[in-house]
Amino acid sequence: MLALALSGCVSTQAPQDIALKGPDPVYVAMYGPQPEEKFPLPATDISSVDPQFLRREVAYDTPERPGTIVVDTAKRHLYLVRENGRAIRYGIGVGADGMKWAGRAQVGRKATWPRWTPTAAMIRRDPERNRPWANGMPPGPNNPLGPRALYLFQDGRDTLYRIHGTTEPDTIGAAVSSGCIRMLNQDILDLYGRVPVGAPVVVLSDTRTAEAFPAELT
Repeated sequence: MLALALSGCVSTQAPQDIALKGPDPVYVAMYGPQPEEKFPLPATDISSVDPQFLRREVAYDTPERPGTIVVDTAKRHLYLVRENGRAIRYGIGVGADGMKWAGRAQVGRKATWPRWTPTAAMIRRDPERNRPWANGMPPGPNNPLGPRALYLFQDGRDTLYRIHGTTEPDTIGAAVSSGCIRMLNQDILDLYGRVPVGAPVVVLSDTRTAEAFPAELT
């Protein structure tokens, strides 16, 4: 009888432990499906995403004024500065080593379900993958820019640098893309709705030096 009682205690505890290991329901809802989109978006599987890269409001000490986007490439975070020392923090994927730049820009254009056209440099680096889209890839669920894109301009000129969604959520927190900033699709939807054309953008390099924008992404 004692053995049966002890085994009963063990068996009732295990399901509770398992239940505690799943993603936070708040984040599951935050990254849920978006069926109202032109191309309906499925839920993002966040089970393999490091929690530090999920959207949240945080304390953030910066001299930048509210409404500024700050991209911290070293920490793989993008901040939307708010009042009273706060910011909304998002996880990002960044350009691979040797493909990064830093500096100040503005959101020169916003696009819903944008068309993607690889640069000449991207075609040279990976012609098999990128040359078929030299004239542009139409918007849709397979487009690497995802559902929204913010186009960064400097002195009225397109830098060819974008903040956009992704078809590869597992790359958030990594350095893998061809120079641009990628976000989880639900996060770029959120950011897109919060910032207007003309919003200031500050991109920090790993060494926090302000470099000039290149003529073309390398």
